[in-house]
Amino acid sequence: MSKGKGGRIRGIVAGRGKVYEALKGRMGKTRAAKIANAGKTHADRSRMAKKAARTRKQRGEN
Repeated sequence: MSKGKGGRIRGIVAGRGKVYEALKGRMGKTRAAKIANAGKTHADRSRMAKKAARTRKQRGEN
């Protein structure tokens, strides 16, 4: 079975499958896919992670 164009698996960018699997249980397939596919560069993903940390801190989750 071919992975298709760009090495994508189920519409998830190659190398981001673990992120997708981690998020899928909490927020559903569509939202997890959007987040996993976002952030093409390391800097983009780092920015997203920092924003998530701020959100969790604000909610008192950590």
